Amino acid sequence: MTHAVIVSNRQRYALWPSGTELPAGWHLTGWSGAEQTCLDLIAELWDDGSFTPPRQAPRVARRPSLVLLAGARLWVREARADEARSIAAGDGGGLNWAEGNRSSLPQAAAHAHCAALDAGTHRPGWGLYLLMRTADAHVVGTMGFRGPPRDGAAELGGFELVEQARGQGFAGEALDELAHWALRQSGVREVVARVPAVPAAASPTALSPAMPSPASAGHLAARRALERARFEPEPETDGHVRYVLTH
Repeated sequence: MTHAVIVSNRQRYALWPSGTELPAGWHLTGWSGAEQTCLDLIAELWDDGSFTPPRQAPRVARRPSLVLLAGARLWVREARADEARSIAAGDGGGLNWAEGNRSSLPQAAAHAHCAALDAGTHRPGWGLYLLMRTADAHVVGTMGFRGPPRDGAAELGGFELVEQARGQGFAGEALDELAHWALRQSGVREVVARVPAVPAAASPTALSPAMPSPASAGHLAARRALERARFEPEPETDGHVRYVLTH
């Protein structure tokens, strides 16, 4: 029998038989497999090594060692090292991706996470995160930090969505969850993100309308997502706009 690791609205975790109706208030995390596989995974993931056998009423495993944040439509889940390395290699991390599409698989944040692992500078909580739809536990993109906080500031790195998930507000929701998690951590006073400034478009004409380049369109989308998450822009420097969110 295949089992799944599930999570409640209160961020409690349990092991549950796949294909059976979930208890009220519980959702899939995207982790599944044979019962022993799940038990081995939980023993690795949770600090106290506790596990939850499949029961009619789920018992819970406490103190997860990976961060998982619950949004309205997304789980924002910290990636394991093996998942990050697989994504960086273009293999998908053994995860279920939205629409099953790998052609737009995001990799840049995964490469940065792996570089920190290799350099020994990675700190739990301050690397790659997976954006997972609560409806089906499918991954729609990635987001993360550029390393642990420095001088009270936590810096967000780039965020990427698979093509089918763009334009639906997922980035803004994930930014809101992840930024406020960072601000709850000891010593963090602000969360920042740097976005390349978008050059002024050439004056359009009837024959040649001004159209942003794909890169400029992506930067504009990033800025809109940051503004929806209530980040405040600062004056442009070095060709970038710095966005800041404080307590």
